[in-house]
Amino acid sequence: MNSIIRRSVLGVAGLAFAGGVFAGPVAGVQAAPVTGAVSVVAQESRPDTGVLLPHGEPAGQSRIGLNEEQVANTKAIIAATKKAGMDERAAVVAIATSLQESKLENLGHLGDRNDHDSQGLFQQRPSSGWGTVEQITDPEYSTLAFLKGLKQVDGWEDMPLTKAAQTVQVSAFPDHYAQWEKQAADLVAEHWKS
Repeated sequence: MNSIIRRSVLGVAGLAFAGGVFAGPVAGVQAAPVTGAVSVVAQESRPDTGVLLPHGEPAGQSRIGLNEEQVANTKAIIAATKKAGMDERAAVVAIATSLQESKLENLGHLGDRNDHDSQGLFQQRPSSGWGTVEQITDPEYSTLAFLKGLKQVDGWEDMPLTKAAQTVQVSAFPDHYAQWEKQAADLVAEHWKS
């Protein structure tokens, strides 16, 4: 009895599907919008996860909530990356670096807590040739300076993020950049097209 009912249900479902496939386009009837269609379209316009995280998602990820200033700085990094003619992966590297260096805050001189004369989104140092204080505390300038350094790293596109970032930044904590890769990728996915 169950197999007869199952065959009947499958037969009706098959006829309904075939009728919809053949009758839909011929009749020229447009289907009503599907509730989930908007999210599918939004996901299609996002950068490919394989581009953002070419080595997969690393273990041991950190994440912080962002305020308006931090989101604005994220967008400034993305805009500068586009201006530099670089891709989404470069933006992920830059944002992860800034998350580690300043938590995406455009830091001025921190007094006794300052690491030498490091300032801005990337904690760049005027004494190391990154630019003047006014320049390195300008999000566009500091991002372009970071990306200029990144472009000079042979094969940065294929390196793990932390190695690419460290080659530019020369940090005392070279492995700390990797913990921000997933959040950086999520931010690029969210804001690249905005």
